[in-house]
Amino acid sequence: MKVIVIGATGTIGRAVVQAIGNLHEVIPVSFSKSRIKVNLADKASIASMFKSSGRVDAVICAAGLAKFGPMASLTDADFAFCIDNKLMGQVNLARLGIDHISDNGSITLTSGILSRRPMKGSTAISLVNAGLEGFVRASALEMPRGIRINIISPNWVIDTLKALNMDPSVGTPVEVVAKTYVKVLEGAMNGEVLDAV
Repeated sequence: MKVIVIGATGTIGRAVVQAIGNLHEVIPVSFSKSRIKVNLADKASIASMFKSSGRVDAVICAAGLAKFGPMASLTDADFAFCIDNKLMGQVNLARLGIDHISDNGSITLTSGILSRRPMKGSTAISLVNAGLEGFVRASALEMPRGIRINIISPNWVIDTLKALNMDPSVGTPVEVVAKTYVKVLEGAMNGEVLDAV
């Protein structure tokens, strides 16, 4: 399969590329560190990415920016940033991707643990993650030509917890998370939210 991996230089995206790279033809995409680039907050940039990649069999998105902070300090602009990037970026990726994905192809998006286990400071991210999960469940009912759409909700990744000076013992190895993306890519599920723990 020919697979676009968005966020290919990030912690999860890099592990996904490694996990599928020997099995499938990978087109790595990132915001700034790849031959094909994309800004998820810019619909025209997503369209340009698909024009550059040509027809593909699958799209995996392991990217999406969002703001973390106390609800009282988050501004309208902070919420808009999260919605424009992680939420609408992935929604538009699916909407535009339909015309560039082969019959019976797949789209895999990413939410995160904060949709089901929020914490102080996660109001904007929890909102976006939960919205994405609802979008996937509903849009799966309307996907044409046998295209599947699913979303992975990863647990905290150990590497990320270490980078944030948080307790890594509650995290999941990134290689375990990457295996869930492979399972979805090669499986038959549709409209599912899969925990990667």
